[in-house]
Amino acid sequence: MSLLALMSLFLLADPAHARSLAAPTTSNAEMTRLYNEDQSDREPDEIDWDKVTARDEQRRLATRALLTAGALHTAEDYEHAAFIFQHGSKADDYLLAHTLAMVAVGKGDKSSLWIASATLDRYLMMIGKPQVYGTQFRGSMGQEPYDRNLVSDALRSELGVPGLARQAEQLEALRAARAAAVKP
Repeated sequence: MSLLALMSLFLLADPAHARSLAAPTTSNAEMTRLYNEDQSDREPDEIDWDKVTARDEQRRLATRALLTAGALHTAEDYEHAAFIFQHGSKADDYLLAHTLAMVAVGKGDKSSLWIASATLDRYLMMIGKPQVYGTQFRGSMGQEPYDRNLVSDALRSELGVPGLARQAEQLEALRAARAAAVKP
């Protein structure tokens, strides 16, 4: 047997290599559609949250079906799925969103570090623990509960999350915008 034939057999016998050969390189069109709808629902100035919440649930069901079917392959697929589950209603939705974001990062999408951070913060807050990155703002109430000491600004920066000073500016801008909207 020739060296080339032996090398071919070796490469084909490697399951990771075989999967990489078979894995699609384009994103799942259905996942992209679901993500685009999710984002579009959040664009208007006036959002009917009853309608959006119902559509969010349908998108999570459709995304879960894609996950179960093994239909997601690219970093973009997993990032999109993370955003869908980030708009969930229970702790498990946020934990799954975090896991999906980590897969996107593992597939080379460094920009998914932010959604990975945000979904972990959201999960922590849902289970009654303080967020650690400061990605979650609750209107005029601020970011509490928030453990500002666990993660440094240098680590926040590595994750695409603004530092404490910038977060304070964001909170003040949010409060000012809400106050302006309430004035007659």
